[in-house]
Amino acid sequence: MTGEPLFDRIALIGLGLIGSSLARVIKRDRLARILVGCAQSQRTRETATRLAIVDEVTADPAGAAAGADLVIICTPMSAYEGIAKAIAPVLKPGAIVSDVGSVKRAAIAAIAPHLPAGVHLVPGHPLAGTEHSGPEAGFAALFEGRWTVLTPPAGTDPAAVEKVVALWRRAGSRVETMDADHHDHVLAITSHVPHLIAYTIVGTAVDLEEHTRAEVIKFAASGFRDFTRIAASDPVMWRDIFLTNRDAVLEMMGRLYEDLAVLQRAIRMGDGETLEKMFTRTREIRRGVVEAGQHVPPRAPGGNGETA
Repeated sequence: MTGEPLFDRIALIGLGLIGSSLARVIKRDRLARILVGCAQSQRTRETATRLAIVDEVTADPAGAAAGADLVIICTPMSAYEGIAKAIAPVLKPGAIVSDVGSVKRAAIAAIAPHLPAGVHLVPGHPLAGTEHSGPEAGFAALFEGRWTVLTPPAGTDPAAVEKVVALWRRAGSRVETMDADHHDHVLAITSHVPHLIAYTIVGTAVDLEEHTRAEVIKFAASGFRDFTRIAASDPVMWRDIFLTNRDAVLEMMGRLYEDLAVLQRAIRMGDGETLEKMFTRTREIRRGVVEAGQHVPPRAPGGNGETA
């Protein structure tokens, strides 16, 4: 889809999987007259230039953000505050700052205090991804049919929110707005805890004695293969997610422990009825995921990308 640009100048701070995928969408649909990418790694900057996914590239966040109508932070969350401090002096009145991080209350806390008056903060989270990273892993179809959640703080200019909504809709996303704390609780159980479980199960396999570990890898069934895919996700990004959403993650882990204790007792006592009731209930969740169209993973052209 093409048309009039939504923005004159967009700056993407970070050109990993999400940033580079969004860059491809912006370039494909001409959503900005000028698209600037920012990356600390020289290799990433050279790759972005070679792939022609941005018009300009720099290592300086302030240089990228100067004069931008929209700045989207696409880095691990531990970098947010430093980036916000760096770009604040050059942000023009009316500019919009957004992000793609998985923990929204922490994103607001890291960015909002440093933004000058007249600059709008519209945090966002595209619920899409793969286990791959870097600018070469990106693809424009990543967001198609996926949800993007926006969590603008109370009092945010509705016009600024609508411009960010329009960007994500042009990327193929379905967009919903919600409170940041609610987002963090929902994502704790739908994304964060499942990733923690995957990392734990794969870590347990790694710690098995050598002969058993080799057989685990050789005879890996679909369930374990899915865990290894999830556990291959960016370790820095997930470190930051667990540290910034710790309260919600710990709450959901507590509930999980309680449910596991019930199942543990049922198995020990040979209580098949309890096990069957649990498994019947959980089948309904899968049906709901399928009906919502969220069971088909995004795939890069010629690739095997899956939602992480």
